[in-house]
Amino acid sequence: MNLLNNKNILLGICGGIAAYKTPDLVRKLKAAGANVRVVLTESGKAFVSPLSLQAVSANPVSEDLLDPAAEAAMGHIELAKWADMVLIAPATANFMAKLSHGLADDLLSTLCLATAAPITIAPAMNQQMWHAIPTQQNLQTLKQRNIRVLGPAEGEQACGDIGAGRMFEPEQLVDALNQRMVEPVLAGKRILITAGPTQEAIDPVRYLSNHSSGKMGYALAQAAADLGARVCLVSGPTHIVAPAGCDVIQVKSAEQMYQAVMEHVADCDIFIGCAAVADYRVDEVMSQKIKKDNDKLSLTFVKNPDILASVAALPKPPFTLGFAAETQHVDQYAQGKLHNKKLNMIAANDVSDQSIGFNSNQNALTVYWADGQQCLPKNDKYTLACQLLTLLNQHHNNA
Repeated sequence: MNLLNNKNILLGICGGIAAYKTPDLVRKLKAAGANVRVVLTESGKAFVSPLSLQAVSANPVSEDLLDPAAEAAMGHIELAKWADMVLIAPATANFMAKLSHGLADDLLSTLCLATAAPITIAPAMNQQMWHAIPTQQNLQTLKQRNIRVLGPAEGEQACGDIGAGRMFEPEQLVDALNQRMVEPVLAGKRILITAGPTQEAIDPVRYLSNHSSGKMGYALAQAAADLGARVCLVSGPTHIVAPAGCDVIQVKSAEQMYQAVMEHVADCDIFIGCAAVADYRVDEVMSQKIKKDNDKLSLTFVKNPDILASVAALPKPPFTLGFAAETQHVDQYAQGKLHNKKLNMIAANDVSDQSIGFNSNQNALTVYWADGQQCLPKNDKYTLACQLLTLLNQHHNNA
């Protein structure tokens, strides 16, 4: 479904090399049926011309905050009211800093303060600038304010560096915006999600863990919030910025995650166990660092609580979706887990495939329930999360 049809998209273009892609972005937005108005910053004009943007958008390009002709009719306020969505692409480190601090020293930053429309940014900058502490702090602030962030992608940059900082391609941005323009089908529903790995202490300096990045669970949390749900995310240790609009509980061990889930599960309609929870923990955690005194080291392990099974076994359990990350016999193990733990649904993926395994930005799932299954082909994890939640919602409504 094309949800961008007849939507008013205000595109803000900042001064980054990726601005050369924006005429194509405007074309693709219009091909999706959107009405597009462009705001070009002073530095943005160094990379793309107002005339080319006017030609592809079929609208005058707005450049100046204090344009006498436009301001006679309070032009910047009219633009702010006109927009159904504001997209900043590329969003430079400088503009992210301005936006996070509420500055309004040019037309684009003023529009962002004056609009009630949702704001989405597509960052683009040198990889070191992206990873710089001030940029990451500004990113956290923007996400806390429910500003959506698309990207950046990783790869070779114009400066020759390789890493995170490339703006998403125009077709990716259009697809993502189309996903954002969704009906709040989960409005009124309360969803509890677990994400990431757990860490099981051995001694004060060592622990056992796994390769889970938490990206799938965080994508589910963000997608659920975008679809209107009230989301509580219980997360093991990750390096991911908290998803906007979600309550986040940080834990380390499987026991801590179990306690957090059991404290909040009574308040939820749907539980999604996406975390890669350690099956075992050390029986006795050493109070001091274990020294290398012997050639071999023996440790005794005990089972951790099974969070999924515990939730499904409650007297009045929520609708429960589990995950099965397997390296072989994926279908067999997933369906066994579905029946043995009495889950409503389970999503299985083959983590031996590195393109969709741990730490990948993409995934592919096969979803099973009591009398059926459905494949969700390889896609970015946010898009896949939206597809999975839509499927889950259909079954939850019929449960």
